[in-house]
Amino acid sequence: MKDGLRLVSAGIFGFVLFAVCAAPCGAQGSEAKEKPPMYSYVANWVIPRAQWGEMAKSADADKAVLDKALADGTIVGYGSDETVVHQVDDVTHDDWWSSMSMAGLLKVLDQISASGNSATPVLTSATKHFDEILVSRYYNWKPGAWKGGYGHVAQYALKKDAPDNAVELVSKQIVVPLLEKFVADGTVREYEVDEEAIHTQAPNRFWIVYVASTAEGIDTVQSALVKLVGAQPLLGPALGSMTDDMDHRDELVRSQGVYK
Repeated sequence: MKDGLRLVSAGIFGFVLFAVCAAPCGAQGSEAKEKPPMYSYVANWVIPRAQWGEMAKSADADKAVLDKALADGTIVGYGSDETVVHQVDDVTHDDWWSSMSMAGLLKVLDQISASGNSATPVLTSATKHFDEILVSRYYNWKPGAWKGGYGHVAQYALKKDAPDNAVELVSKQIVVPLLEKFVADGTVREYEVDEEAIHTQAPNRFWIVYVASTAEGIDTVQSALVKLVGAQPLLGPALGSMTDDMDHRDELVRSQGVYK
């Protein structure tokens, strides 16, 4: 699940982010390690309400191309999302696939473009469309397919005086240690900390993304965050000194996908 590819409150994740600045290094437990970059291509769509039922068919139209790319290792996962909490004129649906190389993303994009599936009636009915290419160095997933999951995305904007390694600190000290255990027990299907690889927005933005296997999983992760906040005596004002709380946004989507 990605941006467009996004119900944890701004306050909870904000407190956690502040803890990275306030707590001594290592205070959050074992530090996670950076992984090789994983790239994701995300196609975002604003589809009229009357056409929402057709979007599932549109996603199925690319399945043969995506399954072949998954089988031969060109990509490591793909899926689609439907927005649950709607905003005026904002994204209603997205399709995405992930690869360990930019070349893998573009190879699949070329194949989908050549198939003509991007010109289906439901997609041509879109009132808005935009694409993104994201990169993550902190991520994990449980192999296999899922349907009916719920994806949460929290978007943040770093302040100008935030440390250069702010995303690294957040990922290593908080996000990865917290979400790894939920991937292990199946509560979370996948998570990632994304930045833009091709900058179409301000370069200070990053996204914390996870997909819960069930709606109950959202509550489980939120409860764990609350406990983490309660266990840290140095937590200060929401978002602390690293991020601009006025630029924070959350998204909740209904998600389906598969990872190799």
